Amino acid sequence: MSEDQPKVLVFLCRWCLQAEADWTARTQFPANIQVVEVPCSGRLNPFFLLSALQKGADGVLVVGCEPGDCHYKEGNYLARRKLTTLKGFLDYIGLEEQRVQFAWIGDAERGKFQQLVEGMVADVSALGPAGKLVASGLFRVWAHNRRDSVQEVYRA
Repeated sequence: MSEDQPKVLVFLCRWCLQAEADWTARTQFPANIQVVEVPCSGRLNPFFLLSALQKGADGVLVVGCEPGDCHYKEGNYLARRKLTTLKGFLDYIGLEEQRVQFAWIGDAERGKFQQLVEGMVADVSALGPAGKLVASGLFRVWAHNRRDSVQEVYRA
């Protein structure tokens, strides 16, 4: 992997890829793209996405089932709400919201997974590396302050 290639982490719902070609493609990406299979996109904690950015990922893509096709009924809607909230927070801490993206894949959309990942890599390449943005420790300060405020609530 060359240094100019962005590091992208993909969280992929295990139920959204029905086409055999898409299922096989998830293992054939270059080393700068890591695919993590999850039971449902709605189960992702937004802190996983922030942690990925903090630990060196330049972008994070969450791929879930199309609306109405979620194996767990409403998990994809829950994921969309979480990511919408997270995007507002990214702006607050100084990261471009395009670094975290969410997409749905339907049963009939063969080849879309490959296109989504390539699009994400192109978007993140245009933004440049995220490492310099996260190195400032903004997330660490926010998380520390958040932990303190949560502890104060529980003490009261």
